[in-house]
Amino acid sequence: MSRCFALHGIKGGACHNIQHDFFLNVTPCCIVYLCGMQIIPLSEGSFTIDGSKKFIPFNIDADNLQERATGSLLVEVQPFAVKTSKDIIVLDTGLGFLNDDGKMQLLANLESEGIMPGDVTKVLMSHLHKDHASGVTLVNDRDQITFPNATYYVQEREMEYALENDGKSYIAEDFKLLTNIKNIVWLKFDSGTIDDYIRYEITGAHSPFHQVFWITENNETIFFGADDAPQLHQLKHKFVAKYDYDGRKAMELRKIWKEKGEAEGWNFLFYHDVKYPTVVLRTS
Repeated sequence: MSRCFALHGIKGGACHNIQHDFFLNVTPCCIVYLCGMQIIPLSEGSFTIDGSKKFIPFNIDADNLQERATGSLLVEVQPFAVKTSKDIIVLDTGLGFLNDDGKMQLLANLESEGIMPGDVTKVLMSHLHKDHASGVTLVNDRDQITFPNATYYVQEREMEYALENDGKSYIAEDFKLLTNIKNIVWLKFDSGTIDDYIRYEITGAHSPFHQVFWITENNETIFFGADDAPQLHQLKHKFVAKYDYDGRKAMELRKIWKEKGEAEGWNFLFYHDVKYPTVVLRTS
């Protein structure tokens, strides 16, 4: 397969050989240019999360994980933007974290790349847990959609489930406006296509109606596994997560995706990976 590839804004080394696999590492500030597509990581930062499901900002250089509540996990919250020849797509909307200027970090990241909220044309939602859906609406005005000109693609059964389970993992106030807007497409099937170049599939792994996406253009494929494949190390190693709805299924799917992604040169996007936001796997 012939490949067009360029990087912008790299900090440190770009390529790492690990256990005979080829990993193209793009740091959280980095933009990836493909054949006609562009991947922009939109990191909101690092956080710890414990049994309370609260996300607490964590400074990797200054904070000590051992000082956080017992069982705390360190996670990166990192939506993505993808520019194609047809669209500017946002993949999940993050925590709605406000930066020191009181601005949503998601929007600040986009604007730093010249993308205004009104420029986004599609928002693809994997599921509606609060770290993925709290940026659906404006943090300071939950009656305003964050991307007013975009079409939102949401699994209908996920919305029903989320509204029925409003609480720790789902915060209905953040996304219930979706039920009242015109520019929404309710995905009703277990799998399907959007505009002939985006494919979605319900997995029922991380959550009952969690879905993943493939975006394919000019023989390049971007795969967004969201919380079914949130980090590189979970893709490489057998791992059953206790926080998944069906952890064993998630583990089995990651194995399938890894093998197929290696063979076809997918660009994996990792929503919760501090070190490896987007990776191409190559077996030597």
